[in-house]
Amino acid sequence: MAFPLAVVAQSLPTDEAPVKTLGIVSVSSGQPSSLPTQIPTTIEGVTREQIEATVNATDSEDALKYLPSLLVRKRYIGDYNHAVLSSRASGTGNSARSAVYADGILLSNYLGNGATYAPRWGMVTPEEIERVDVMYGPFSAAYPGNSAGAVVDYVTRMPKQFEAHIKSSVFTQPFELYNSSETYSGNQSSASMGSRSGDWSWWVNVNHTDSAGQAQTFATKAQSATTGVAGTAVSGAVAGLDRTNTPWYILGTNTQYHTQQDHAKLKLAYEVTSTLRASYTLGYWDNTSDGNPQTYLRDAAGNPVYATASNVVNINGQNYNISGLFNASRERLTHVMHGLSLKTHTQGEWDWELAASQYGYSTDLQRNATLSTTVGLTGGAGTITDQNGTGWRTLAAKATWRPQGLQGAHIVDMGVQQENYALRILKSNIAGNWLSDPAGSLNSDVGGLTQMQSLYGQDSWAFAPNWKTVLGARVENWQAKGGFTRTASSARDYADRNETHVSPKAALAYQYTADTVLKLSTGRAVRMPTVQELYGATSGVLTVVNDPLLKPEKSWTTELSAEKDLGNALLRATLFYEASRDALYSQSSVEGGSVVTRIQNVGAIHTSGLELAFQGADVLKKGLDVSGSLTYADSRIVENSGYVVTPGDTIGQYQPRVPLWRATALLSYRHDAQWTTSLGARYSGDQYSTLNNADVNGFAYMGASRYFTTDLRVRYRIDRQWTAAFGIDNLNNYQYWNFHPYPQRSYMAELKLDI
Repeated sequence: MAFPLAVVAQSLPTDEAPVKTLGIVSVSSGQPSSLPTQIPTTIEGVTREQIEATVNATDSEDALKYLPSLLVRKRYIGDYNHAVLSSRASGTGNSARSAVYADGILLSNYLGNGATYAPRWGMVTPEEIERVDVMYGPFSAAYPGNSAGAVVDYVTRMPKQFEAHIKSSVFTQPFELYNSSETYSGNQSSASMGSRSGDWSWWVNVNHTDSAGQAQTFATKAQSATTGVAGTAVSGAVAGLDRTNTPWYILGTNTQYHTQQDHAKLKLAYEVTSTLRASYTLGYWDNTSDGNPQTYLRDAAGNPVYATASNVVNINGQNYNISGLFNASRERLTHVMHGLSLKTHTQGEWDWELAASQYGYSTDLQRNATLSTTVGLTGGAGTITDQNGTGWRTLAAKATWRPQGLQGAHIVDMGVQQENYALRILKSNIAGNWLSDPAGSLNSDVGGLTQMQSLYGQDSWAFAPNWKTVLGARVENWQAKGGFTRTASSARDYADRNETHVSPKAALAYQYTADTVLKLSTGRAVRMPTVQELYGATSGVLTVVNDPLLKPEKSWTTELSAEKDLGNALLRATLFYEASRDALYSQSSVEGGSVVTRIQNVGAIHTSGLELAFQGADVLKKGLDVSGSLTYADSRIVENSGYVVTPGDTIGQYQPRVPLWRATALLSYRHDAQWTTSLGARYSGDQYSTLNNADVNGFAYMGASRYFTTDLRVRYRIDRQWTAAFGIDNLNNYQYWNFHPYPQRSYMAELKLDI
């Protein structure tokens, strides 16, 4: 059940219950959110107990499934490279407009923006989560401009006494689409253990996932794209319409992943004194994925056809060149994360924290083959992409000052921060066997560095009875340097850049009545271009590159909320508005008399909307918990010099991947001490993937469709130690798309032992 902290208080023991003041919750339990809860803005949260009871959670991002206005584009269990978070005014193509942390360690991947730069969800497993909270909008000066959409904070387990847990689960998905009819299955095992002895506490978690997902991409050919060369007669092609309703053939699948992931986490904490704690986190994540194609084409003898000697096939009397339509991949990734902090917790006049983290790509190799010959799957030419050495580092010094003797109660937060990002993508050709041969000649080489140094301060001031305000600002100095793009025939090096921006923040809360709070928040966010956006090549031809002179994306966001305490429930209504300038999208423009397509700045996007949220415990009858949300977001492009097909074709169109309507609902009923049943529902209206909204057919490969899905979970506590659960995601088997097909009806069962 997705409850704000205020409602969660009702289900906590008395000695751990948070205190609600002016709609702001200060959590006094042992595992509070690290979000700045003294800021009067929208914060939603969910606890470990609620996740276990109501969510079929196989990945950490599943904890966000029913929170208002959020969507993680998780395509299958273990999706490691496309599970992008979207929020009220940001679509799933904008991974760099949200911030995800775990125990204060940055999981968001700001090396790039887009599907392949999703947060590193794999560094947290569902069994580790103590709670997760979300702050909507860039209203805290403590976070960078990437917080424009939302800030997600995971707090993981740290035991007070010895505990151990073992969980095993299995899952399966019958999948039918086009000429595919398969069942994809997998399993997951997790074990964790921790304890506290004197001043020391520790926690260890290991997890293994073996998952087969449905195909993610498809080999297609426009029905008009014929060739005069005679081809091999084949059958099996599926006629359909693409996302613009243009007739095409679907010839088979690509990138059907078999993924094996291993996760390990070690957490240590030491109470140096009664008010000073040192902590260390080591995270390890290993991923092996095989992506394979499956052709629908069959020759006269019934043999599968991926390629022919001439690379031409005949479909219904017309000839088509299928060279390079099918592909295969092999990936091996090993990433390592470190986090170290020293923090005081006096609750006196001063508290401070020193924190550092590092996330590194120890191994990051991807082998690809394009099946342009009949060899392909067993050998032949291909490429290998190496990102070894890529990663980021963070360093922060923070302090909280509670001055005495001033008018009203003050809480002053301040700090300095530094973040460094290094990207290197070396792509090499393989002339012999793409499955095993070492890197050969250079295909392309892209790299560069960015650095952000920040200084922030904000004062939370209860300046009068029933009134509270927060005023703050963030100063950010951004540098980009060492950028380069190379191919076998050309090379470019880019000039360094250095910019400074200031982002003010302000919030106000008023206790209108004993049970009603009004809150107003506004803030500026400056989202700087990532290394990939500045320097990453979109092809091997250097005339098509991303722009090293991209402007930062600047936005002002404002929200006005009314929260009413209903006793056992909370009702919230939030009006929000975002005005964003220079948003970063791929589009066309005329440069030097030629049409160039690359990442460019969109002049202005305005988003206005309303969010309603309800969360209640023991609603109508004891044991029935209910939560739900409804979001309306009208997000339009109002100014833009670029275009998709013709000048002006984006003006007035909807921002990609931001639907007009979306909603969530979750009902959970505790039948007794043993049985809990939950039913969830999620809805999203029509949306688009292109800036000119020409992709009117969302129910097609590369389209973005509306959807309505329901989820079921039944949990049975066998005894004090053993728990079993059964779940069905997408119970109504809705077939929907977000460029890739989402999972169809999926079944899972799990057994857990708690010691």
